[in-house]
Amino acid sequence: MNAQHQPLSNLAVRDIETVIHPYTNLATHRETGPLVLERGEGVYVWDSNGNKLIEGMAGLWCTALGYGNEELIETATEQMRRLPYTHVFGGKSHDPAIELSEKLKELAPGEMSKVLFCSSGSEANDTQIKLQWYYNNAIGKPQKKKIISRIKGYHGVTVASASLTGLPANHADFDLPIAGILHTDCPHHYRFAEEGETEAAFATRLAESLEKMILEEDPDTVAAFIAEPVLGAGGVIVPPETYYEKVQAVLAKYDIMFIADEVICGFGRLGTMFGCEAMGITPDTMSVAKALTSAYMPLAGVILNEPVYQAMLDESRKIGTFGHGYTYAGHPVAAAVGVKAIEIYEREDIAGQAAAKTPLFQSRLKALADHPLVGEARGMGMIGAVELVADKATKRAFDPKKLVGGQCVKYAQDEGLILRNLGDAVAVCPPLIITEDEIGLLFDRLERALDRTEAWVAEGQLRAA
Repeated sequence: MNAQHQPLSNLAVRDIETVIHPYTNLATHRETGPLVLERGEGVYVWDSNGNKLIEGMAGLWCTALGYGNEELIETATEQMRRLPYTHVFGGKSHDPAIELSEKLKELAPGEMSKVLFCSSGSEANDTQIKLQWYYNNAIGKPQKKKIISRIKGYHGVTVASASLTGLPANHADFDLPIAGILHTDCPHHYRFAEEGETEAAFATRLAESLEKMILEEDPDTVAAFIAEPVLGAGGVIVPPETYYEKVQAVLAKYDIMFIADEVICGFGRLGTMFGCEAMGITPDTMSVAKALTSAYMPLAGVILNEPVYQAMLDESRKIGTFGHGYTYAGHPVAAAVGVKAIEIYEREDIAGQAAAKTPLFQSRLKALADHPLVGEARGMGMIGAVELVADKATKRAFDPKKLVGGQCVKYAQDEGLILRNLGDAVAVCPPLIITEDEIGLLFDRLERALDRTEAWVAEGQLRAA
């Protein structure tokens, strides 16, 4: 790997002078430069120096079928030759968009009616907000517009979807969140439960807190609640047992829709086709993206129920059109790849394979709880995280300015493993095609990275309060 003290390559210098990198300390990046990746195969990627690394984050939680899948490549190539672009504006359509919509409607939990395509999870969740406003205007409830999200929830980076996101860095100096977006408690038992509080009791308290917020705001002003089945970028947080059962009861009591953000959990990540199925959620609408095409093409969508669709019909009769959509919505190449990806998920039983590999994945993950640096090792299905702490007994966190999680990720990269730190939580989310032997390699490398981080912490005396 390129060490910080080594001269930057010409490619790295060109990057620094031209590319803005999301979720990156832009000042530090000018000194360290990028990790330039050149090719991928299976769960592995190779950088510009020829180093082979396990892609332990499936890119950004998304390359479920790994790299170099020839069926997806051939499908995209064939569609490129046949019809590289058209749109779905003004009543136009094409086979891939129709077939993919049919398939998503068939697979989605609950009773879904239609699919509205876009290109990213951020766009999908932004659209979810617009549709809630549109729907409530259509049914004569113009005051019912507020959306409740959660602290540490992640739903995107547009002005509206970043407002849903409950992370301070997504709001700071962007003048967010916008009005009408609320944030209820984070369902993280390890961090926020009271002394001796069981998961079920914690879930009850959170549901009661949600109901209190709704009542204080006035239920007639609250339109929807949005949630990831397992919170991703907020730190891979698995809500406590009975949580969704109790939350859904509160929402039903006050006629509030449940928006399921399946951008990370969808298409097998939790051992079921959708995270809602694993968590016992019955959504009113859903957002999908990422693994929808195994990230081979940008594609996302909002899957919506019949009441929302009927309201859209009413508004179209009144206004004369449905005034929303994107140039690349339902792009034929992306949609064709989505159809093929779902065919592979079903034919190869990728969700079932993930469920079968989950015991090994989670046992290796949970074993890391014994490491001196790890306060909690948490996860579900084929996703997890280890939270690094200064004091295991008290759960005291490191000073965020020490960047301990970031250092662990750097050591993992040196060991041949790409991970991502979410503060001092180090996330693991490999392609679902990973083998049991590769799971072993992944966690062996993570263990070595943790050992090196522990030595670095001790040398710098970073545990001092």
